[in-house]
Amino acid sequence: MVKALVTGGTGFVGSHVVRQLIDAGHQVRVLHRTTSKLTALDGLDYEAAIGTLSDRDALQAACEGIDWVFHIAAVADYWRADKSRMFVANVEGTRNVLRAARHAGVKRVVFTSSAAAIGLHNNRPSHEKDRFNLPPQQFPYGYSKHLAEQVVAEAVRDGLEVITVNPVVVMGPGDLNMISGSFVKQIKQLGPLVPVTSGGIAVADVRDVARWHILAAEKGQSGERYILGTSNHSYSVWYGMIADAVGVRRPFLMLPDFVAPIVANVIALLRQVGVQTVVDATQARMGVQNIYFDYQKTWDVFGVPKIDMRQSLADTTAWYREHGYL
Repeated sequence: MVKALVTGGTGFVGSHVVRQLIDAGHQVRVLHRTTSKLTALDGLDYEAAIGTLSDRDALQAACEGIDWVFHIAAVADYWRADKSRMFVANVEGTRNVLRAARHAGVKRVVFTSSAAAIGLHNNRPSHEKDRFNLPPQQFPYGYSKHLAEQVVAEAVRDGLEVITVNPVVVMGPGDLNMISGSFVKQIKQLGPLVPVTSGGIAVADVRDVARWHILAAEKGQSGERYILGTSNHSYSVWYGMIADAVGVRRPFLMLPDFVAPIVANVIALLRQVGVQTVVDATQARMGVQNIYFDYQKTWDVFGVPKIDMRQSLADTTAWYREHGYL
């Protein structure tokens, strides 16, 4: 049995990591604000540590007596979030957590980065050695995670054992804030009228992602990154799978590639004048890109996924219906 600290434990991925750690017989401490919604942790036996990523004293206290730290907390809903707040949380917050972990003598840290921090190639799936290659101003979230990974590299050079995991788009039951679940809601509402772009997406179920986090603490190599994903799908196929799960007609309106940058520019202008669009300019611009990844390294070390994406979407949809999201 180990004692683990989870930052971001009240969120989607974090709460599943907490649940699986407890199920495995480990003791879990969860860092959260006094104002955090604890709904995702209902019924779980965990120790609360009150604090934020900017509160160094609280982080130091939270890390005392801990074997593993899972640093999952981040600003991930980049299309809805304030950019300056995102960089403070994702970069400086990571620096603060790693500093506290090192001073407390934590044995291992699993840092939850993102596949967004990995370089993209339209002609092949990306892998762990591909460095971030998008213009920072066009994809600030990915850039923030790229900078956070540089902070991790510094900590590893200073002797802290840190394993980086890079989840792709995560689906599954329990997404209280509908971060990835916005796909489901939009297709349920608009059905065949959702425009389909030529690109593609990488996806995984949250329960596999949580399981891989724990295996990363057990088996991962310090200083390495592991892409956590199950499958790659064109948007045409992916939207069709979601439509089948929610029981509506499949989207069929193909959007020509040349329209994407025009739409992105319009969205950027609307947001400058305070109009909150459903997607941001980054999402519109990247809709024509194949955002595919190679998962073999992760599967070789941590095992293959246990939940296919059709099952994941069925479970996601059932959970949303049960909780009044659809």
